[in-house]
Amino acid sequence: MIQITDAVKQLIIVNVILFVGTFFVPALMDYLPLYYFENPSFQFWQPLTHMFMHGGLMHILFNMFALYSFGSILEHSWGSKKFILFYILCGLGAAVLHTAVNYWQFHQGLDILTLNGFKQEDILGLLNQGMYDNRWQSVLSAEKMSGFASSYMSVAVGASGAIYGLLVAFAFMFPNAGLSLIFLPIPVKAKYFVPGILLLDLFLGFNGSSIFGGGTGIAHFAHIGGALVGFLLMWMWKKKQFDQYRWDK
Repeated sequence: MIQITDAVKQLIIVNVILFVGTFFVPALMDYLPLYYFENPSFQFWQPLTHMFMHGGLMHILFNMFALYSFGSILEHSWGSKKFILFYILCGLGAAVLHTAVNYWQFHQGLDILTLNGFKQEDILGLLNQGMYDNRWQSVLSAEKMSGFASSYMSVAVGASGAIYGLLVAFAFMFPNAGLSLIFLPIPVKAKYFVPGILLLDLFLGFNGSSIFGGGTGIAHFAHIGGALVGFLLMWMWKKKQFDQYRWDK
């Protein structure tokens, strides 16, 4: 049994408090998730606060279990300050890449619609009401229509981007440790397991599907963004030999 560390414990407490709080103050789900930055509901604090919000019981249970499992080991090795910095930066990296992909999907559809005679102000007016014009489907494929509308109107929640950063860090530090999926309990070395999970996420992100079939409500590119920041941080810290020191000694 892994002994939970201080920063990990505090992060879990904050996540649980906000998750429970949404049942008593539903407005939290209007202000703290991450909206697309051109949506009027976007606020500057959302790239940070979205990583403490969750969409359901299984969502938060899975993320908090992963935070406890990998985060406690990393915090024990690094110290609390370095761990918190790493965690937050990975979560912000997830928000940045997720937003960049949304920007591309939204403006790809918007450009097609305006080129076909639809006015941008009318398009945005409908989207801001949570509506769309059925005529848009005559010039946008089903895939482009889905990406266009969801990029603008949907929200992102969850610590998964930061968690993926922790996975990358764990693979850097303990490459030969055995990891396995819950539904595929076959241990695989971390140095193979983590890249495999990332490749799967990348495939599902481009394919627009879920590992369980059908559509996806998972922000796959947020996972990739968190993992990418985690990789860059580990590479820089290893290069500068920061990993030889605990920041809070």
